[in-house]
Amino acid sequence: MERPRHPVVLYTLILLMVIGWSFNFIIGKITLRYMSAYALTSFRIVLSGVLMLPIYFARPRRSRFDRKDLWNFAVLGFWGVVINRGLFIVGLDYTTAGHSALIVASGPILVLLLARAHNLEKVTRAKLIGMAICFAGVAILVAGEELHRRAGTWVGDSITLGGTFGFALYTVLAKKVARQYDTISMNTFANLAGAIFLLPMSVREAVRLHWASVGAIGWLGLAYTVFVSSVGAYLIFFWALAHLPASRLAVFTYVEPPLAALLAVLLLGESLTKALLIGGVLILAGVYLAEFGPGTGAVPAETAGA
Repeated sequence: MERPRHPVVLYTLILLMVIGWSFNFIIGKITLRYMSAYALTSFRIVLSGVLMLPIYFARPRRSRFDRKDLWNFAVLGFWGVVINRGLFIVGLDYTTAGHSALIVASGPILVLLLARAHNLEKVTRAKLIGMAICFAGVAILVAGEELHRRAGTWVGDSITLGGTFGFALYTVLAKKVARQYDTISMNTFANLAGAIFLLPMSVREAVRLHWASVGAIGWLGLAYTVFVSSVGAYLIFFWALAHLPASRLAVFTYVEPPLAALLAVLLLGESLTKALLIGGVLILAGVYLAEFGPGTGAVPAETAGA
């Protein structure tokens, strides 16, 4: 593993990555006040796919696309981009930012379940206990209190959980091409596939959108979701993997869900309910136990949906 010459730069960028992903929940929620979830989703994914192309071609040691992997990247683009990021935005429109952040945190548990189903991962006692605790937390969070049931946030929670499942399936299926492609190339092709899938929707939403009503805040919010959370933070994540053990980098990414939930309370005025506190603690504790408990091997916790 290559050792960084400037650790201050490394950890500063990792901190910016965590902050960038954490604020994505807040900014996404605000941006949805100015454009529909379908417009924000399609614009974000199409622009991200286009933006990844110059980054890919600027790299001298990039992996070349093999036409035999066309179907593989179509599947990865559908699950990892359209379903994962798409349902994240749609779900965020129906639930709170705090709920969304904590449900997204359950992603590694779903990855573990799917990896086990594909015989890619062994399930230890610690992992089983961690999964049980995590899903108990999700159940408490989704069921919520009477106020949340009346408000209907369970719909958004369920949609967000579906997007997180898309991330988990993408992570497992990506192993089919991971050996032939470097991470930047693989993400470029998956993002481009997702952009192609949603190009018709983005054109439709562009025609329907009342552009003047979006305003500066709406456009800045869209720019943030594209340049910061969809491209910039992911590039930092993959670059940091070359300088840090995956387990250490995973620790930093676990700061994101509670930080996002706290920011939602402070900046959006969301309620700090018992369901949020208890469910959040159980989810984070379950994920930690499943990935860092006895007999487990930690994997990098790439953020689902954010």
